[in-house]
Amino acid sequence: MRRIRHCFTFVLAVAAVAAAIFVWPATESAQAFPATPKQTVLNYFRSISGNHIVSGQHNKEPASAPGQYTQQVKDVTGQYPGLWGGDLMFDATDVANRRRVIDQAKTEWANGSLTALTWHVCPPTGGSTCAFEGGVKSSVTDAQFAQILTEGSALNTAWKRRLDEVVPYLQQLKNAGVPVLFRPLHEMNESWNWWGHRPGQNGSARLYQITHDYLAKSKGLDNLIWVWNVQDNPAGGWSNYYPGDQYVDVVSLDVWYKSYPSSADYQQMRSIAGTKPMALAEMGKVPTASLLDSQTQWAWFMMWSEQLRGNNSNAEIQAAYFHPRVLNQGEVRLP
Repeated sequence: MRRIRHCFTFVLAVAAVAAAIFVWPATESAQAFPATPKQTVLNYFRSISGNHIVSGQHNKEPASAPGQYTQQVKDVTGQYPGLWGGDLMFDATDVANRRRVIDQAKTEWANGSLTALTWHVCPPTGGSTCAFEGGVKSSVTDAQFAQILTEGSALNTAWKRRLDEVVPYLQQLKNAGVPVLFRPLHEMNESWNWWGHRPGQNGSARLYQITHDYLAKSKGLDNLIWVWNVQDNPAGGWSNYYPGDQYVDVVSLDVWYKSYPSSADYQQMRSIAGTKPMALAEMGKVPTASLLDSQTQWAWFMMWSEQLRGNNSNAEIQAAYFHPRVLNQGEVRLP
């Protein structure tokens, strides 16, 4: 803030009173991250485990405005999140604007925030773009799903061609030295999506393995940090969807059945994660001090787009962002 000299004395007095009433916490200037291997980010998450948690904000469609909800955080708190989240999208208009999402990821990285991508992907039984209802939110038959998993089959090939559509965008991030927290096939224990609710190693977990091997090995995208994800479904049994340690870098939970993960949820995730970082990948309520102080192993939390302001007061958002455990942009320091 520029200081204005030769002000009237009463103006200075009013300003002093206002400052005494409320002062934004000091924000450290963000440092642009250099080209970084993904292991550096994983090491960072391990280093803060038990002590700190990175703040995150998801930005859903439209792809033409991939930073709109992150800006809302700044409007409310005076700070940017330490983690930006985006989506590779499904609707034709948004898919046509994928480049904007990738450019935003580069910008956020350059500004000193970590980056994350999820993908509400259309089923390989249809076209490259689709609606949410009847597309992403749809089902495939058992026979079709089995074919998707069968190497060399028509639907298996169609799935790989679907993955090919985003390879150039993910490659751009690799070329820029940007590691990405990549969360495909999310909430795989749920039945709202076409890929989910198929426990066991020949179910949703197998599709995750195929996806991992194609992108990481066949396409060489070694900048992807593989985030496995389930929702806090009270049915439990989340480990029945786990694809194996060699396929997962981070385990994560989406919290929608309740406002916050229970202690049982937390312990279930810890039992799956072992020594791997774990995260709150989607939330509708910002974390409370009680949650942050009692469940200390979460590496980051990600607020879901419109839920930021739609489900939280400004005071609640500020309290979360100003909590001493929470790391925002400028406070995330990669070694």
